[in-house]
Amino acid sequence: MAISLSLLNRLSVPKPPRIVIYGPHGIGKNTFAGAAPRPVLINLEDGQPAGQPIDAFPRAESFAEVMEAMQALYNEDHDFQTLVIDSLDWLEPLVWAETIRRNNEANPSKQWSSIEDAGYGKGYIATLDVWREYLDGINALRNDKGMAVIQTAHAEVKRFDSPETEPFDRYQIKLHKMASALVQEHADMVLFANFKTSVTKSDVGMKKVARGVGAGTRVLYTEERPAFLAKNRHNLPPELPLSWEALASSMAAASEAARMSEAA
Repeated sequence: MAISLSLLNRLSVPKPPRIVIYGPHGIGKNTFAGAAPRPVLINLEDGQPAGQPIDAFPRAESFAEVMEAMQALYNEDHDFQTLVIDSLDWLEPLVWAETIRRNNEANPSKQWSSIEDAGYGKGYIATLDVWREYLDGINALRNDKGMAVIQTAHAEVKRFDSPETEPFDRYQIKLHKMASALVQEHADMVLFANFKTSVTKSDVGMKKVARGVGAGTRVLYTEERPAFLAKNRHNLPPELPLSWEALASSMAAASEAARMSEAA
């Protein structure tokens, strides 16, 4: 097809979001996801959002079963509006197993028993092809079926080697760094969920001791800070209450502000 300026389209209406929400265990990621419009769960952890029912596929025990569930949502009639995948760090071993299976099928003389057997990180590079198939499935559901997608993940604290400062610890998604980078790049939002805390210092003997203080308030962070990864493409406030209602309201407000600005 010949490309010309006549093919230009104005992209003004945002598509349903592809969201990654991560945070400490028990913070309420699943409860947040379960409150999204008409959710359906691809269950990897054999759990469910607390306090609320949700339609769920049988627990997926292979990468093929994850893709079969997504294919069913693509091919069959339904009224689900949000796909919830719980969780990415439980999906990762299935991706590794699928990568190993494909290698062993294609290379009978070079069998892998673990993803490390490829050597020098080559196994993790090979997993990216499998991850891309999964992300292509998400794109198909979002683009062709109009579904939002929420992917949950656990957080881990790891050292970050900044080129501008001394190394420091921060929260990151609990995935291998190559997979994490690919998932983050693909997502429209990477949201960090945590308790809101402050630090106070008090005198204990001859020294000052720092203590974390909080009232149990749960928040969503939408912009990256030194302490955590986060991003969004919807011009959201940097901090929101941890609830689907708060996120949806902020997305609607940002969209309306963009519309009014364009009209002016």
